[in-house]
Formats: sequence, structure tokens, C-alpha cells
Amino acid sequence: MIINGLVLLAQKTSEMWGMEQWVTDYFALHNIGSSLFRPHQLITHLFLHGDFFHFFFNMFALWMFGNLLENLWGAKRFLIFYFSCGFGAAALHLLTLSLEHHSLQGEVASFLNHSTPAELAAFLKSNPAIYRFYSSGDIQALLNMWMSYPKEINYIDQAQTLVRDYQQLTLNVPTVGASGAVFGALAAFGFLFPNTYIYIYFFFPIKAKWFVILYAAAELWMGVRNSGGNVAHFAHLGGALIGFLLVWYWNKNKRETFY
Repeated sequence: MIINGLVLLAQKTSEMWGMEQWVTDYFALHNIGSSLFRPHQLITHLFLHGDFFHFFFNMFALWMFGNLLENLWGAKRFLIFYFSCGFGAAALHLLTLSLEHHSLQGEVASFLNHSTPAELAAFLKSNPAIYRFYSSGDIQALLNMWMSYPKEINYIDQAQTLVRDYQQLTLNVPTVGASGAVFGALAAFGFLFPNTYIYIYFFFPIKAKWFVILYAAAELWMGVRNSGGNVAHFAHLGGALIGFLLVWYWNKNKRETFY
């Protein structure tokens, strides 16, 4: 938690020095097909956060669940567990990104081979994340003008440039945060302390086992739905899966440790 806090301070300092983009490019996790990908990012991305609230909620969850696990296992085993969950989260996230980019490549190639307003509308519908990078009003204006003049070369060029640039932008989107490792701690907590109550918003009680199951189901649903948000749902699931498998393996012959 201290290291995460110091890294957040370094991120804020880099903003004042105009080095924020370099820090993100070099230390955040990138698609393995991106020119910005580096192996060390599998570790360093765990210590970067998007903003203070991202940092705060991750560290609060890490303190809440990790504290009990570290007391139970000791610092060395917990450290191994934490980084294993982080690696698992990164691996599943990178696999997901690779599959998504492969699918996007096919859509881009199809559009470039048959560029029409209808094809652009279909591309936009299947890639809502494009509005994270471009104004919806500007895109809609281009689409409307192109529909009015479907043979206009200028609009065809603008649409093709838009699609190509979007493909490149998605390839270089960074991923930051300790969420994957924290989800591993949450899964382990739910496995070891299934009947311990967690108070949602400090008021609504729910047993840990049901909280973990419902949370994982929600992450899976949002990940499959892929609504274009900026949350790495499959990274969360990857961390939770590794956390569950590790704690199951370590405790398969010690059922007396379950609560």
C-alpha cells in the first residue's frame, strides 16, 4: 500500500513535469501487439492508478481483505499470492485484448474493402468504445453528410481514416491498477471466510461467499457485454480465478482453516 501511494505521488509529480504520458507508456500494461508493450509492465501496471479514487478504493479493499490473509499466511506467502493474482489478471486481460484486436482487424479490413455509410453505421454500432476517443457529434455529422453524398471521396477518406486511427488507438490503450490482484484477495477471502459478513456501503450485510459469487457474475456479464467502458473486467476475473485456485490448492488438505 505504501508503494502504491508513493507511485501515485510520482504520477502526480510527472504531470507537473509534463512526463505523464511517458510514465503511462513505459509502465502501464499494453496490448502485446502494441509497440509500447514491455515485459516489465506485467508488474509495474499493478502500482499505477488512474486517479486518487481508483487508488483509494483498491487500497481500501486490499487493506480490508489482504490484512486478514496476510495475518493467516504470513507476509512471504501473501506476497507470492498477490503477485500471482496480478500476473493471472494481466494474462487473461492480454488474451482478451488480443482476441478483441483480432476481431477488430477483420471488421476494419471489411470496412476498408467496402466503405459505405451503412457499413460505417454497422461498425460504430459494434464498436461503441470509439466514442471514448472521438466526439459522438462529430462522428454523427460525418455519417449524416456521407449518407447525403455517398459517392463523395472526401467523406470516404475521412471515414476510412477514422476507422484506421481507431484501430491504432485501441492497440495502444494502457491498463493500470491493482484491481486484478485485489480481486484475487477478495476471492481468497470468500473461500476461506465464506460466512463472514461484508457490509456493502457499511450498511447492507451479505455473506462473503455470496458477495464474491455475485460480484464475479456481474464482472463476467459486463465483460461479455463489452459496452465500451474503460474497466478491465476480464483482468478482475483473471485475478479472482488465480486467487481461488491458489487458496484451494494451499488449503485442500486443511479444511479446518475454513471459517
